[in-house]
Amino acid sequence: QVQLVESGGGLVQAGGSLRLSCAASGFIFAINAMAWYRQAPGKQREVVAVITREGNINYVDSVKGRFTISRDNAKNTVYLEMHSLKPEDTAVYYCNTFGSVRPWGQGTQVTVSS
Repeated sequence: QVQLVESGGGLVQAGGSLRLSCAASGFIFAINAMAWYRQAPGKQREVVAVITREGNINYVDSVKGRFTISRDNAKNTVYLEMHSLKPEDTAVYYCNTFGSVRPWGQGTQVTVSS
């Protein structure tokens, strides 16, 4: 059974930092590209960052230079380091495979106050 468990969200002031973690199970983590997604109120879910199984990385333009995605295949975990947070980063953040997604986890709420 596929499980994606996100953690690390919270309430921070603008300019602050957070580190999100996502523990994955139920599929072969190491061979999959992984991604962080986010969904703000009233908006569609969007891809924030992607890391392939080879370690190639891409970011949406709005987070370049501020967010860093990484993965630990030994722990079946993907991370998202977020710095210089802005109010527009406020959203529920999810991890999932990139491309053909698995069932979504509960996500972790990130709220950035101005």
